[in-house]
Amino acid sequence: MKIGEIIDNKQRSLSFEFFPPKDEPGETQLFENIHRLETLQPTFVSVTYGAGGGTLKNTHNIIERILRETSLNPMPHLTCIDQSKTELRRILKDYRSLGVDNVLALRGDPPKGTDKFVAPKKGFCHANDMVALAVAVGGFSIGVAVYPEGHMESPDPETDMYYTRMKIEAGADFGITQMFFDNRFYYDFMERAAKAGIHIPIIPGIMPITDVGRIKRFSQRCGAALPDYVEKRFEKVTTPQDGKKVGIELATEMCADLLKNDVFYFHFYTLNQSDFVLEVVKNLGLQEFGGK
Repeated sequence: MKIGEIIDNKQRSLSFEFFPPKDEPGETQLFENIHRLETLQPTFVSVTYGAGGGTLKNTHNIIERILRETSLNPMPHLTCIDQSKTELRRILKDYRSLGVDNVLALRGDPPKGTDKFVAPKKGFCHANDMVALAVAVGGFSIGVAVYPEGHMESPDPETDMYYTRMKIEAGADFGITQMFFDNRFYYDFMERAAKAGIHIPIIPGIMPITDVGRIKRFSQRCGAALPDYVEKRFEKVTTPQDGKKVGIELATEMCADLLKNDVFYFHFYTLNQSDFVLEVVKNLGLQEFGGK
């Protein structure tokens, strides 16, 4: 089931992101949480390359297992890292043979210890090239990443929007934002996108704060600002349970404000957990946003 078509028909979406665990116990725990979230009938679920240098093989294995053991609609992430154009074409054809209808086309981050991405031999250097390849292979609904605060490598918002538009003109039919913690970044991005002639669905990526120290490190690495008022909400937290409560409250407030401003797409970065997301979805009545 193609994500672009589902969103066009329903004008709303509920989705979740997972990453491939590093070991068997982690995978067992992941699928326990996947099955809990499956009850919400999400529009789709995405699977990353994994934190800290995961591999295509791990993503592929998780996608296969989701197809085999659940009713979910999976979308693998696919990056330009360490793969030639020929290899990428083969990977896309393999996903099509499995019945995968969707792919998130990404450039990928520079290798650890470097600050500049270098295209692999006979490979790609930009996400729009990956989008064009997926279009050429055919049969996919194609998503891309967008950056409400601008990509870390873009010198200014105008340059970032230029490259965003290139990805969409190459054939992407929806976008998913990097995490953000102040809705003004999303609203400002959507205003700039409209002025640039971008009208595909842009799904906000929501990261419930499960551990403020961990999220602070994440945000610094990817250029997502963690506002002072968010950090202050955690100053009096003394137990993990109190931290969980504050994190759920903040995510609920963010999503409620998005709903109030006619945003009906929600993509949750789960960190392979389900409790936080289930609570936020329940608080807002987002269960009805799922289904295909």
